Amino acid sequence: MGGQNLFDLKELRERLQIFRDRAHAGEVLAGMLTALKSHDPLVLGIPAGGVPVAERVAARLGCPLDVAVVSKITLPWNTEAGYGAVAFDGTVRINEDLLPHLDLSPEQVQKDIQTTRDKVQGRVQLFRGTRPFPAVIGRAVILVDDGLASGFTLLTAVEALRNAGADNLSVAVPTAHEKSLARVAPLVEALYCANVRSGWSFAVAEAYQLWYDVTAEEARRLITGYTQ
Repeated sequence: MGGQNLFDLKELRERLQIFRDRAHAGEVLAGMLTALKSHDPLVLGIPAGGVPVAERVAARLGCPLDVAVVSKITLPWNTEAGYGAVAFDGTVRINEDLLPHLDLSPEQVQKDIQTTRDKVQGRVQLFRGTRPFPAVIGRAVILVDDGLASGFTLLTAVEALRNAGADNLSVAVPTAHEKSLARVAPLVEALYCANVRSGWSFAVAEAYQLWYDVTAEEARRLITGYTQ
């Protein structure tokens, strides 16, 4: 891949079903991140699907694990499709290129944003309780998700972490579309992706042999026992 801060595995480019599951994907990513171990990084998984990947990365590197809660703003008629995202600190990003084509009133957009804010705060409470967000200023941070399609949700998480003062931020994902990687790379110190793909269509799930929707409770159990 081009770009001095973008790292991938050449032998995995354009391949499908290369990870057994998210845990295996985390193991592969951890192998790419060993050089960061000496920096005592903080690993932040994006719930829910990114947490099983992040848990394996943190376990292999022997470093703390926590979460960066972010959720897409979904369409009223299709909860699988989004046109923006809200992060744990209230950061909102709207896909301004897509919005004019959706025929949504300003009132509906604000309603959708508020619904997503409520969802995010509920998840923050589930995962963090009364614990404050970990300090990120002056610390190496690795933000992990299970894949990068449009990249919009992850970009919102990056913005929120920058707002929190993260000044040494790496992103690690098992699989991604090359165009999305190109959007993210300039905004972080380093970007790691095991399986880079191109083409007209892209689905994160196609990189996995076993794929299912991770529940918030399953993700919560995975981070239990880690300290920040």
